[in-house]
Amino acid sequence: MRVLTSWFLIAVLAAGATGCVGDQVNYKVDMVAPSEFLLGPEDVLNVTIWKNQDLSREVVVRPDGMISMPLVGDIQATGLTANLLAKRIAERLTEYLASPIVFVQVKDVNSYFIYVMGEVAKPGKYSLKSYANVMQGISLAGGFTPYAKKNKIKVLRVMADGSSGKHQMEIPVQYDEILKGNAVPGNFFLRIGDVIVVP
Repeated sequence: MRVLTSWFLIAVLAAGATGCVGDQVNYKVDMVAPSEFLLGPEDVLNVTIWKNQDLSREVVVRPDGMISMPLVGDIQATGLTANLLAKRIAERLTEYLASPIVFVQVKDVNSYFIYVMGEVAKPGKYSLKSYANVMQGISLAGGFTPYAKKNKIKVLRVMADGSSGKHQMEIPVQYDEILKGNAVPGNFFLRIGDVIVVP
């Protein structure tokens, strides 16, 4: 009986260890800043319809991710690049105009923000105008307090699960290992809404 129990415990421990490795491998992080900006709520856009000033206008992406344009009505903007949004608007306008040419310019970026919590000098929400990595995010918050556990930092990220639902993932950040260049996943770039938690 004791032998069977021992084997069961070994199997459970092995399965747990395998799960940890799998989780580490599956971290979806960006080690290079994205080459194109994805639009989000509160971004201010200039939408220009070539040779049609009446349809051109400045719009703000709403909290539901949509913008409103004459003739086409509401159209999804969140998650698209400016070029792709211009293409979508042009496609909708073909019902009313012959070969419409549309330009979308990002006038003001307001959707890219992160949160930094815990043992940092200035915890809070930070709105950014360009992509930032973990180390830069901590720097924005004024660095660590004397009580910070630098190697137990986590980044909380909400991810789509392939359907209409979402789930939260925790990405470990080992500060000392990042400084040495040995960290996995490393000094990755933050996404919209990421929360850096410094215990």
